[in-house]
Amino acid sequence: MDIKSFLKLLFKYKWALIMVPVVAVAITYYFVQNLPKEYSSEVQISTGLLDPSKQVLADQNIDYFKVNQQFNNIMEKLKMKRIINILSYNLILHDLTLPQKAFRKNIPLIDSLTATEKQEVIRLFQEKLLSKNILTLADNKGKYKLLDIVASIGYSEYALGKGIEVSHADNSDYINIQFVSENPDLSAYVVNTLASEFIANYSSDVSTNQNNSIVLLDSLLKTKQHIMNQKNTALSDFKRQKGVLNLDEQSAIVYGQISEYEAQRTQALKEIQSNQGAISVIEAKLRGSDPLLAGSSRADNREIINLKRQLEVANSNLIDGNFKASDQRKVDSLTRLLTIKGNQNADENVTDPRASKQSLIQQKLTLEVAMQQAKSSISSLDRQLGILRARYSGMVPYDADIQNYQRDAELATKDYMAALDRFNNTKTEQNMKLKLQIEELGMPGLPLPSKKILYLGGAGAGSFLLTFGVVFLLFFLDRSINTSSQLAAATKMPVLGNLNFLSGPDRGIRSIWNHEENQKEFGIYKNLLRSLRFEISNQLVADESNILGVTSLNDTEGKTTIAYNLAYAFAMVGKKVLLLGEEPRNAGDPNARSLVTGQNFEAFLVKKEIVAEDLITVLNKSVANASLLEMQNERSLKAGFDVLKSQFDMIIIDINSLRDTNIAKEWLSFTEKNIAVFEAGKSISDSDKEFLTLLKKSNGFLGWVLNKIKLTDIKTNQSAG
Repeated sequence: MDIKSFLKLLFKYKWALIMVPVVAVAITYYFVQNLPKEYSSEVQISTGLLDPSKQVLADQNIDYFKVNQQFNNIMEKLKMKRIINILSYNLILHDLTLPQKAFRKNIPLIDSLTATEKQEVIRLFQEKLLSKNILTLADNKGKYKLLDIVASIGYSEYALGKGIEVSHADNSDYINIQFVSENPDLSAYVVNTLASEFIANYSSDVSTNQNNSIVLLDSLLKTKQHIMNQKNTALSDFKRQKGVLNLDEQSAIVYGQISEYEAQRTQALKEIQSNQGAISVIEAKLRGSDPLLAGSSRADNREIINLKRQLEVANSNLIDGNFKASDQRKVDSLTRLLTIKGNQNADENVTDPRASKQSLIQQKLTLEVAMQQAKSSISSLDRQLGILRARYSGMVPYDADIQNYQRDAELATKDYMAALDRFNNTKTEQNMKLKLQIEELGMPGLPLPSKKILYLGGAGAGSFLLTFGVVFLLFFLDRSINTSSQLAAATKMPVLGNLNFLSGPDRGIRSIWNHEENQKEFGIYKNLLRSLRFEISNQLVADESNILGVTSLNDTEGKTTIAYNLAYAFAMVGKKVLLLGEEPRNAGDPNARSLVTGQNFEAFLVKKEIVAEDLITVLNKSVANASLLEMQNERSLKAGFDVLKSQFDMIIIDINSLRDTNIAKEWLSFTEKNIAVFEAGKSISDSDKEFLTLLKKSNGFLGWVLNKIKLTDIKTNQSAG
């Protein structure tokens, strides 16, 4: 947002921003100068919800969410139509029965009643109060319009509701009731009566509801107890008839015994199988040729016996032969052989085969005895298992029945206990019910501070903000462009300069450049024109261009005037300038009178000749031949422009507005640099956006010239630029 432009708009409407709040304050002062005084009274009701001293169980946990709900319920019930109507009945009865102490007097609808009629009305309101009926439109259909009577004195539900305020401070045990009226006694009476009537009605409603709940719960509890007793009696009768003390424990014991005997039988079978395997191994050893059991082989024994016999024969020969050496060697040789064979036999037979056989036989006998014992125990275990299985099978038929009885008894007991807990909790809550009481009565007080200052301040501030908002809305909805920054932001293209609006009748070029000192706007225009000339000249010198096109979005932007003034401005710095523009449509145009000559652009294109003036030469375009390419072909046109470039330092072309799109495109194709003129105060519509695209795509577009700016905007515009 353009803050400077907004501040400028605020300054423009400064008197509206000042006068509207002043008028609003004056009108408000007129209406509030006779405001009556107001008196407030407040009563406090304690609930006991958050006060430990009023709770039976001091250590109970407080559910603040539940407590907050209770406070909200109490406050909403305080505003109920029935409670407010009870207050209305008390107020109207007070004024009717005690006219000398009436809070509000001189009520035409009441004063018009006779004494008898007043007594009848009092009776009707007393009946309403006793029955606590709500006052409705139907009460106007009787002899006396009770609803209108209450409303006429200001005691209706709507009138009282506006002045009554019910509040509760956070984490406080108190509910505050406040009422504001023009009478201090009335304010005190309203809050005290409302509090007392509400406590009485609320306590009565709570007591009735809780008593009804207790009666209902007691009946439900007795029903649950009767059902529980029936189910437990049925269970005990079944156990007694079937001789079952505790079927679950008994069946568990029997099943445990069966499992134990089956484990013993399995162990016995394992022993029998293992013993049989061991006996088979022993018998195989006794029957086999195990050297540990069989001892030395018979061949070895025969060889030893044969050696012994040979030794005996050799010994006999040694003795008979008188101990010959040869006989001795034979004896020695046989002895060594016998020794060697004996040692070898001893090494091969370390153990005694007879001892080993004896040991195996003993083990076989022991295993056979153990196997026989195991076989004997299996028969005993089978008999015992048969007895236990028969006993367990006898318990199975009762299992389903007794489970049904037990389940029914348990469910009935749970229902009874749940009902008993609910009954006890309700009784406890009834004993701990809300203890509503008036903690502090409302008293008549001093008048409240006057709100005149608040009303006046509110009127002034509100009217000022309203006016400010209207100005801001005007600014926000205003799409007009008045500054260079706004134009640059709207077009996304640069702005070369600004030109102010000329209001005088004599706006000719020579008048602008030869203005008097008191003609301030001419001086500003000339200076701005010089600045624009400087910007354009820098751009042209940079790439040695000298053909400048001047166009605009619309015909009324002032492009022709700027083209004439630029030609004069460049002539003032000594440049030979050719101005190529339309034939003047207004013979009284001061610029036309200053620069018009008789030369024509179409004639030049034919002859390629031009008579140059001293500094400014003007060629007029024919409006009839609108299309440039229809006059000559493109090559001839370029040749013509080359002739002009050779004779002039600067060529300025007043091009048609961009709304004549085809003509503008043709002229822009022969220019080297271009500028566009935009009139201040106008806006760019959606249809103009295609023309902006055309400018961006054209060769050598330098920027915009913001024209017809008011003098008051010049300073802001220059700062923005």
